[in-house]
Amino acid sequence: MSNAKRLFLHFRRTPAFVGFTLFVFVLVLNIVVQGPTQFFSSRSLNTLFSKNMPLLLTTMAMAPLLISGTLDISIGIQLALVNVVSIMVFQEWGVSLYVGFSMGMLASLAVSALCWALVSVVRLPSMLASFALIYVVRGVNVLIMNKPQGKVPEAFYKTYDSLIGGVIPFSALILLFVLLIWLYLMRTKFGRNIYAVGGSPRNAFAAGINPVWVQFQASMIKGVITGLAGISLTLMTASGNPLQGEAYGLRALSACIIGGLGFGGWGSMACAVFGAGFLVTIQNTVYYFFNLLYRIIPGFTVTSYWQNLVSDIIIFFGLLMTIVTAKEQREALRQGFVKQFKGGESATQ
Repeated sequence: MSNAKRLFLHFRRTPAFVGFTLFVFVLVLNIVVQGPTQFFSSRSLNTLFSKNMPLLLTTMAMAPLLISGTLDISIGIQLALVNVVSIMVFQEWGVSLYVGFSMGMLASLAVSALCWALVSVVRLPSMLASFALIYVVRGVNVLIMNKPQGKVPEAFYKTYDSLIGGVIPFSALILLFVLLIWLYLMRTKFGRNIYAVGGSPRNAFAAGINPVWVQFQASMIKGVITGLAGISLTLMTASGNPLQGEAYGLRALSACIIGGLGFGGWGSMACAVFGAGFLVTIQNTVYYFFNLLYRIIPGFTVTSYWQNLVSDIIIFFGLLMTIVTAKEQREALRQGFVKQFKGGESATQ
């Protein structure tokens, strides 16, 4: 068997395989519908990254929580918290926007710590606790900023929406930074412990791992990435809005599942990236597909409702495919362990 085939078979058994397949499929479809020249243009790629970076980062922030066996659907409204804190500190205190971003990051970490305490210490169900936090954070947002207001200096949002060397989107560097940090963390003790805790907290504790501490670390990582997502949202909108971003929570969770992440010790950050990429690309594909029909068919018109309906139906089937495949992968993995165990028993007899 060749090395390439061996690598493919190994990758096929990983949680990220279905998410990668779905992402590549819609990516190719998008290139065909939009046209290679337009899709690969610097302006198009820059728009794709800059306008969708908050969703990409929010999905990546959700990944450590799911791997460790928790979740936080209030992560979407937390982006708005980072946004309003950053804007109001800059606007009301008369300090640099960098200070505002730092305070927004601290706010994200504080809410992440609160969610961790409710779930890992008080032992509330993560879905219930994070759902309640949506209303708490939303209220705090309105107290800080009672109406949309504020403005980001032009130099900041133009830098965010710029191209480095006329080719590389500046916003893509944020994504690369998070990926590099995650790759480093996976080589540390935390990288091993998070999967052990997500797979079985009781067994992890018996092995000398503190599940509460590991989930706290995962929450802090989530808080940092959420802070970066909130900063990206602020630079993208160039203003403050206390009620924006709430939908990012469920969209990020959906993207993680589509990418192959499971609840507790199953999946990787690659799953989150592929899942978010699928969500972003399929919406882009549907938009350009209807535009193509508009140019081809005289008198053809369609509302944004139908575009959202078609993209949501495709996302729904993507979720079903990923869930079914994940079950098959888990069962195949379990059977592999059973065969290996039996083989070891027969060899010792």
